[in-house]
Amino acid sequence: MSKVSFKITLPSDSWLPYKALSVLESTPFTAVLKFAAEECKVSAATSAITTNDRVGINPAQTNGNVFLKHGSELNYS
Repeated sequence: MSKVSFKITLPSDSWLPYKALSVLESTPFTAVLKFAAEECKVSAATSAITTNDRVGINPAQTNGNVFLKHGSELNYS
């Protein structure tokens, strides 16, 4: 099983401005969104992860697809 790594910038945390995580490429991207929401202590239902160009990412795809389309550096909003 292959893994992909994401570096997600979290604007709410000034001491640790990003989280790096490695996840299986076959799992849904919603797991990454849920993790980022828990780290920021907000609801995943009202959150979004965007690219550095502020393009929203559809969470209904695999982590591998997100990595191939958008790269590893993402932003949490």
